[in-house]
Amino acid sequence: MRIEKDYLGELEIDDEVYYGVHTKRALLNFPETGEKMDEKFIWAYFMVKKACAILNGELGYINEKIRDAIVKACDEWKELRKHVVVDPLVGGAGTSINMNINEVIANRATEILGGKKGEYLVHPIDHVNLHQSTNDTFPTAAKISVIVRLRELIEGVIKLQEAVQEKEKQFYSIRKPGRTQLMDGPPIMLGQEFGAFADALARDRWRLHKVEERIRSVNIGGTAIGTGIGAPKDFILKITAKVREVTKVKIAKAENLIDATQNWYVFSEIHGLLKSLAVNLYKISNDIRLLSSGPNTA
Repeated sequence: MRIEKDYLGELEIDDEVYYGVHTKRALLNFPETGEKMDEKFIWAYFMVKKACAILNGELGYINEKIRDAIVKACDEWKELRKHVVVDPLVGGAGTSINMNINEVIANRATEILGGKKGEYLVHPIDHVNLHQSTNDTFPTAAKISVIVRLRELIEGVIKLQEAVQEKEKQFYSIRKPGRTQLMDGPPIMLGQEFGAFADALARDRWRLHKVEERIRSVNIGGTAIGTGIGAPKDFILKITAKVREVTKVKIAKAENLIDATQNWYVFSEIHGLLKSLAVNLYKISNDIRLLSSGPNTA
């Protein structure tokens, strides 16, 4: 065990873990829901921290040894992710999650420099979180991870759409009764029904693709309330490009960092699009199931 302290006092921390006193307090203060943070979100958060360390080093705000140690620790995110233990549904708009990741990176970077966990040769706030806030790193990491997951989802929708289109061609000459209120209706070609399925999927695919234009607008550099307080101008101007370079995700600096910090409406929009896709998939599945029902259907 090691002892770490903050303004509230001291806490015992297991020697094996890379998180620190802030994370331990969050574990004690907030109930566990059993939910886990998405792997891509953890990756994105580590990469945001990596980009900030690189830029702070380039601009002379941290020395090369500390920069390189932070970068190396961030590159070990797969091994370190098990130490990101704060529940995703904690209060505080993500502050405990940000501190959990800061402490994990700081302790691993401290080891890289030859120190021991808890000595903080690399400090979680003064170095890892330098010129940042939960309020700009958290939504930026969230948006990056959503973009990555959305692209994976779109690829899945494309494959399904293509498969349905193949069935449209295959079944084009098959005549069958239509369905109105689960009763036999006027005739329709089976291929036409699958064509309608394909068009519904195409609309979902288009909507998911277009929403990325709004997700990619990030507020990194805005710090706590979007004004950039506590961050120098050269950092604010360059950090979005550095995060884009590190993550290979095409993000862009929001035109109004205050607005982007206050308003995260795009997540509600994405939720609605996912719900629409789910409803369409459910409807298509039920329609296919009903194809074999009815008195005149084989």
